[in-house]
This record gives sequence, structure tokens and C-alpha cells, in this order.
Amino acid sequence: MVVDMVSLVVVAVLWGTLFQLPHAAAFKPLTSEGSLTHREITETAILRKTAEVCQDIANAKGRDFTLPISNKLTVASVQVACTKSFAALSSLSFKLSIAKIYLSNAAVDLVFLLSDAPHVDNEAFSEARDLIIQGVAAVKASMKQENYNSARVRLGALFHTLQDFYSHSNWVELGFTTPLRNMTRSDLPLNNIAGPKTPTCRSCYGENCSGNILPEILQQKILTSGYFNLFSSSKTAGKCSHGTSADRTSRHEPTGGINKDTISSEHGFLHHSAANLAISATMEVLEEIRLAAGNTAFLRLMGLNQTSVLAFVIDTTESMSDDIEEAKRVSFSIIDSRKGTSEEPSEYILVPFNDPDFGPLIRTGNADIFKERISSLLASGGGDTPEMCLSGLLLALAGAPPSSDIFVFTDAAAKDSALKSIIEAMIESTRSTVTFMLTNSISFRRRRGISERQNTSSRAMSQPKIQLYRDLAHVSGGQAIEVTKATLPQATKVITDTSTSALVTILQVVRNPAKAENFSFVLDETLSNVTVYVTGDSPVFTLNSPTGMSQSGSEGNGPLGSIQTVGNLWRLQLISGNQTGKWRISINSTNSYTLKVFGQSSVDFLFTFVEYDGSRGDFIPKDSRPFTGGNATLFLSLMGGDSATVTDVLLVNASGSGAVNGTITAVAGTEYLVTFNRIPEGAFLVQLKGLLNDLSSSTRFQRQSPTQQRGSRITIVAQSQSVLEHGVPFRFNFTVATNITAGSYTIRARTDRGFSVSVPNSLNLETGVSAQGTVTITAPSNTESGTDVTLTIEAEAPGSTDLNYVTQRFIVSAASTEWYSLSFCMCLSLIRCFFPLFID
Repeated sequence: MVVDMVSLVVVAVLWGTLFQLPHAAAFKPLTSEGSLTHREITETAILRKTAEVCQDIANAKGRDFTLPISNKLTVASVQVACTKSFAALSSLSFKLSIAKIYLSNAAVDLVFLLSDAPHVDNEAFSEARDLIIQGVAAVKASMKQENYNSARVRLGALFHTLQDFYSHSNWVELGFTTPLRNMTRSDLPLNNIAGPKTPTCRSCYGENCSGNILPEILQQKILTSGYFNLFSSSKTAGKCSHGTSADRTSRHEPTGGINKDTISSEHGFLHHSAANLAISATMEVLEEIRLAAGNTAFLRLMGLNQTSVLAFVIDTTESMSDDIEEAKRVSFSIIDSRKGTSEEPSEYILVPFNDPDFGPLIRTGNADIFKERISSLLASGGGDTPEMCLSGLLLALAGAPPSSDIFVFTDAAAKDSALKSIIEAMIESTRSTVTFMLTNSISFRRRRGISERQNTSSRAMSQPKIQLYRDLAHVSGGQAIEVTKATLPQATKVITDTSTSALVTILQVVRNPAKAENFSFVLDETLSNVTVYVTGDSPVFTLNSPTGMSQSGSEGNGPLGSIQTVGNLWRLQLISGNQTGKWRISINSTNSYTLKVFGQSSVDFLFTFVEYDGSRGDFIPKDSRPFTGGNATLFLSLMGGDSATVTDVLLVNASGSGAVNGTITAVAGTEYLVTFNRIPEGAFLVQLKGLLNDLSSSTRFQRQSPTQQRGSRITIVAQSQSVLEHGVPFRFNFTVATNITAGSYTIRARTDRGFSVSVPNSLNLETGVSAQGTVTITAPSNTESGTDVTLTIEAEAPGSTDLNYVTQRFIVSAASTEWYSLSFCMCLSLIRCFFPLFID
């Protein structure tokens, strides 16, 4: 089932229906008072199965596992129990992985509202089963390739269809109390399905539809599901309808419906029975995946592994021999010192690059293999030309887990600087942090008075060329550290600082152009190993503690901590002890500077922008830049803060020109929806403030997202299947629109694996009118099955005044199998501009 691009008008009607009328296609996606949602069903099944896996591991090792396994488990309780039986694990990564799965589940309602099979509507049982079976195969293939993020997306999508079977069919009404295994196994037949012309229902009136399924259907155990249509009331004579006011077929004889999506649905009296069967069926699929992949891989899929990742992107040209040796030294030191501890990296990533080559991506959980690969790097060739640095970085960003810290070693400018915007898009979508170790900066040597005869070459980077690396570092929340090759070993302390688990950002600032400024931040009792970074050209700064003590940047060892200076970096490690309270730091510099305060803590937050319908309480995640010029909603999950209260969520302008405060609404537990009346112009960061509560007092805390975000007035809609066949070109359409500047918009597209991609160079847009283009992507014939590839399509306004993108993830298969494409787009923002009737 390849889903064709629908016209803008149809999309507008679709979205208006989706966000104004009660949802008609599934269990509620994420929120529903008194009813179980796709989110709760998915999360419950994952927590139960994960707890069972950890229990089996504990039993095999002779350890106790005391956590009672029930539907009342929490992320925190399972994480703690698994840590005791397996290893020190992070609740943040666990929560992030679960969220990825249930948000992908919810996105099926966005992408496939008009399709039968994903929702098991219109008796599409065989087609729905194909989607489930193909989805499980795709998950296994992705896990075999260690593409766990891709596997999570596909897992969430197949769960949606699997769970909808129990809400939309009459399986529960037939009296069955266990899942139908035939829906997940191709070797078992789907029998006793109602014929195309077999009547299955009679009309019901009012809210009580308990007796609308025909007695002979129930007696003969004939399987049926409700018919559903947003636009037409016609259906096969005598067939059951899905129901709800959005379903026009429910107004046609036989009227009413049989869905069990909520407790108020036509068959809502069976809602909890259907939801419990959906939980059991979801657990059965998880068990199948666990048996195929093994316990360790299953826990990695769920994000339950030591979460620090060691990721290096290394220039291998001849002048880089010293840098390669230092990367080897620091990585070996981290591996050897952390082996067997809670800080042991769970994954190692290495991407070499030079000119004209980059890659391959080396990703492994085996430290010995990583040591072997990094030891085999040879510095040779390259001459005095720029290198393929950004191509190597793009490969690492796509291959690393979300929120990774990636370190780039180079002494040359980037030959592929045209990839800057795509790199920024990948940084935004993956929330990864990139730090550059730069050992050949002309500007740095001149500032430090180093002789041109000392460690120089024509490869040295000028100020404009090095600014590219600074810009990317700033967007990601990383650093651009400029040192000599001799002092590089002092700078790599940054790698040790940041390649640890449970790392949180407290405050991050970029000032370009520079200005003298005073900053404040709050440290709480959950924080440890608090570190302050200041980078710039000889910045002057003073740090003040809550108790009134101060220390200037020129004091190597003072009352507040120790300061190490290398290149353009000042690293201040605070003295452990009573650090809680409000701190202040004043900075003055004649050139641009950055400030970052971070530490380790169990309290952190996740966020994603969503499209929200307040009248129904539902929201759908976005996977692109939020729309500038209108309201915005953010879904926020507080981690490790069961006793915490969120008091403020702000979108802080990265330039320091102001902030937008949001209105906070509690959703469930430590999850919140935050609404903003506008998105800041330009780059911004998400900042959270709150209270940590105990029996006797409350103390303040603050956290900040390290990655900068941006809004856009351009919208891109793209929708396709997500499976590529070896060597076969695949084409699909995308649509671009804007409500501001008309003209020729530049179009770019690229994959992280260098697959062949063709798109039009530009599209001519009129204000308020969309334009359509076609993209063609081809996987090489020798691509291994299960390979994951990310395609990014960009649209840039005339004069480079605005840019937006949409990303699509594909999996390469030996044979074409059709599966869900979970490309989240900015469709609703587009409709809010052009069709406000459907939204406001």
C-alpha cells in the first residue's frame, strides 16, 4: 500500500477533522481521561516485558529480583530493578526510547488516517496482518544492523495496527480473552472472516450499542470490524460501522458503531477488555523480538544500557598523526578506566575522513573492536587541501543514538561546507552535541603569538573557515576548541567530561557579537561534578557563589574550584560540597564567547514540539521546525523528578534578546504540555525551572536543552513508504509552501549514506500557494539488507532568509515490502496559515 500525496485541500479537511472532531481511527493516541491510550498500552507492555527480561537475567545470575510485575510499573521502578540485576542503567535513555516508540505509534493516526489496514477498519484483516508481520521483520533487520532508533520507529507503528485490532474488531465481543496469534504469524490462517456481503450489524440508537452485532455473527464466531469514512456515508449493506461523530458511515443503516477506543465509545463498556488484550498482544510481539535478538539487544532496543557513547570523527590526512595518537590515547584511557563500571560506554562509533573519501561508519558495543579499528587508522595523503569533514560528521550523526556527544578531530577546513544546513537539521532532529578539536587555526596562533614556523602549514584554517565549525558547535551545544598539536592532550579532558552518563546542561550561552553581561544559574542538591566552560579570545570572567565567595578566571586554584586553560578554553571544575543555590558569573570580552555550565544528575527533561487539540486533549509529534508566527505546543517529560514540580518553561532567544514563557498544563505524572503564544525569531533554547520537594522543604532547580532550535515560515509535506529495494529507484512527491516571501526556493536533498538522490534544484512559490516536487532515491545494489538510511529534504527561501526541512528514514530490503513512513511534517502549520477555519 503506497500512500499517494493528497492535495492540499484534502489535507486541510483531513487535519480539520483530525483536530476538531473526536478521533475515529484508534485508541486515543496519547491522552484520554478515564480510558487507556495507545501510549499507556504501549508503555505498560514495554515495562512489563522489560521487567520480565531483567527478572530472567537476575535469576540466571542468582540475584534477587523483588519488583512485582503488574500493569502499575513505572519507568523509574523498572530502571532501578534492572540496574540491580543487570548493570547501572539510565532512566533518561529508557524513557527516551519508550517515548520514541509511543510517539511513532501515535503518528500513524496522522499519516494514515484515511487508510483501512493500519487501523484494521473495513474488515482489512489480511492487509493489517501483512503490515504487522512486515513491521516485525523490519524491526529485527534494523536491530541486526544495530539501527535501534529506526527499529523503535517501526515498532511503534506496527503496535498501532496490532492494538487497533482489539478495539476495532469484534474479537472481544466474540468472548475471546487471549490475543489472536494469527494476526502476527503468517503460518497461521485467518479463518472465519465475514464475507464481503455478509451482514454483521443492526442499527443502534443513542449511546447504548451493546446489542448491535447480529446474533448469528456472535454465535458462529465470525470476525468483522467497523467500516469508517470521513467523507462518505456509503458502505456495504448490513456492515458494522466504526462509530463516533467523525464516521459518516455510522449515520447510514445500520447506524451506530462497535469501536472500543474509549469508555465513552459505542462499545466503550468493553474498552478495558480490549485494552488489556492489546497489552497482552503487544507483549507477545516483544517476546518474539526478544527471542530473536537476545536479552542484551532487547534491552538496548529499550534504551536500557549504559548510555554514554564514545563517538569520534577523525581526519586521517598525513598531518594528523599526532591527533590520531591523542584520540587513541584518550579513548583507551576512558575504556580501560571505566570498564565494568556504570560509566562504561555502551557503544563506540568511529568515522574516518580525508579527501576525497569519508567513512565507513564503524559502530560497535565491543571495546576491543573499537580499539582495533582506531589503532588501524593511518595518517597519510591529503596534501594541503580541505577535507570531507562534514560528510564524515553527517554519517556519525545519522548512525549515533539520539543525544550523543560526538568529537571531531581535524586541522583543515571543510571541503563540503555546503552541507552545513543539512548538518544543522540533523543536529536539531537528533539533539546530539558536536565538539571540534581544531589544531591548526591561524587566528589562534596569532592571538597566542606563536611563530608561523612553529607547527604551521598551508592547511591552517583562517577565521572565516573556522567560523563554520564554531557555528555548528554552538547550534549543538558543543565547543570549538582551538589548540596546538602540542597542547591537544590537555584539551581532550573535555571528552572525559562529557562522555559520561546522566549529563545535564544547567546553562548555556553564546554571545556573538560579544557584550559584557552578568549571568545567573541555580545548582541543586542532585548535581555532582559541576563544570563550567568558557571559550573565547581572552575573556575576563568572575564567578560568585551563593555564599558570597568569588573567583576570577585568572586564579588557577581558588575558593570555588580549579581552572585549567588550554587554547581558547577555560575549564573550571567546582569544588564538591555545598554548591546549592543561586550562582552568578560576569563575562567581558572583545570577541565572541561561550559559556556552558553542566553536571551529572538524575533530574533532566525530554521535549518535543507537537500539534495539540485542546478540545480533545490529543497531540501529535512534529519532526520538523515549529511554525514561526503562531502558537506552539511542547510536550515535556521530567525525568528523575517524581517529587519535582515544574514552575517555568521558557524559549530563550540564543542571542540573549529575550524569552517566551509558556503556560504549563500537567498531563500525567511528570509529563506536561506547554503552550507558547509565539516562537522566537531566530535560534532559541528550551529552559526549564522548577522545585525539588521533600517532606520539609523545596529547593529550586533549572535545566536547559543544549541544542538550539529554530522556527520557520516554510512548510514541507512529504509522505512515502519507508522501504527501499536494492538498485530500484523509488520516487515520491513532496510539497512546499509559505505564507510570506514568493519566489524561487532552493531545494536540496541528501542521504547520510551517499545514496543517489535527485530533486528539482528549485521550486517557484507564490504566497499562500503550494508547489510540488518529486524526489528519487536509489539504494545501491550491494547495500546490505536492514541498512538504515536517513533522507533530508530542504527548502530555502530566496536570499537564504529562511529554511525548513523534513526527514524520512528508510530501510533497505532485498524485496519491496510496503510499510509505514513516519515522516512527521509541518502540515498543520501550513493549514493554520491558509485554512484557519479548520483549526481556530
